[in-house]
Amino acid sequence: MKLFATSYLDEDVSVLVAVLLRVRGFDVVTARDENMLGKPDAEQLAHAASLGRCILTHNRGDFETLHAEYLANAKHHFGIIVANRRSPYEIARRAAILFDTLTADEFENQLLYI
Repeated sequence: MKLFATSYLDEDVSVLVAVLLRVRGFDVVTARDENMLGKPDAEQLAHAASLGRCILTHNRGDFETLHAEYLANAKHHFGIIVANRRSPYEIARRAAILFDTLTADEFENQLLYI
């Protein structure tokens, strides 16, 4: 059991968010780090799940659909965080609040909004 959630940033999220979260001590990888640039959202979520990481994205529509499909098919993911488009500093601040508040278990199979 992991206490702290780890995250995977979809390619549409600024890499600056990853830098800002890492500086705060959070374990973050990006689509670029994982050689996943240009891959479809379904592959992004599956990859994040294979790594045991929640995914942070701006793509609300696709990930709401994917979340519903995962639940309907009894598939498991480690959390989806949908961030409204705002400054990378604000996204990192809001994500850090979630990471400081919730355990890794509390992220599992959840769709969260920041």
